[in-house]
Amino acid sequence: MYNGNTPTPAELPTSRQLIRSTILAAISAVVLLVAVVLPAEYGVDPTGIGRVLRMTEMGEIKQDLAAEAAADAAATAANAASSAPPAAAQSGMSSASAAPAAATTPSPAPAAVVVAAAPTVEWRDEIPFTLTPGEGTEIKLTMAEGAKVQYAWVVEGGAVNYDTHGDAPGKSISYVKGRSVPADEGVLEAAFTGNHGWYWRNRGKADVKVILRTRGDYSSIKRVK
Repeated sequence: MYNGNTPTPAELPTSRQLIRSTILAAISAVVLLVAVVLPAEYGVDPTGIGRVLRMTEMGEIKQDLAAEAAADAAATAANAASSAPPAAAQSGMSSASAAPAAATTPSPAPAAVVVAAAPTVEWRDEIPFTLTPGEGTEIKLTMAEGAKVQYAWVVEGGAVNYDTHGDAPGKSISYVKGRSVPADEGVLEAAFTGNHGWYWRNRGKADVKVILRTRGDYSSIKRVK
């Protein structure tokens, strides 16, 4: 059966051409690894290109989530090991130890303490959202360097893992992280001009509702994902 003309030796690539093609392919692979794969997967950005393309933040979040998952697995195993039933109470207890304690004279009830009601805080923004098991979301405030924002968030129906952080072109910071936290409040001060806020993830087995309330020096607030 006729399949085609057999190429002549002149039409075949030379050894020098094959070596050059192999070297170019290797260089391209290294460039993609350093400029794209490392920032997007591991949060490592030696060239700064990943930060410009906003891939480094993606890699940092992936690494944080991987660390959270490993810690959750370790905590689950530790809880399972420590949840063994306690040993049964020994029989043959002496009659003296089984005897009821002597009656004591009841102490008078303490006087009622009147506490003044705390002043109501007037919030500028209130954002409620629901997280299903394993779901995460992020809310960012646009703030100038040194600006301060008072915040309070609460979880209804469970607790969440969170990361309070900030980012700007060529800059990033993580202020504080927490695991299995039902609520948090305080003042967030921007370390530099850019976006600052929170990332929450529901590691529980049921839906939870999170309510974020904020007020202070910020020009905008938005839910990123």
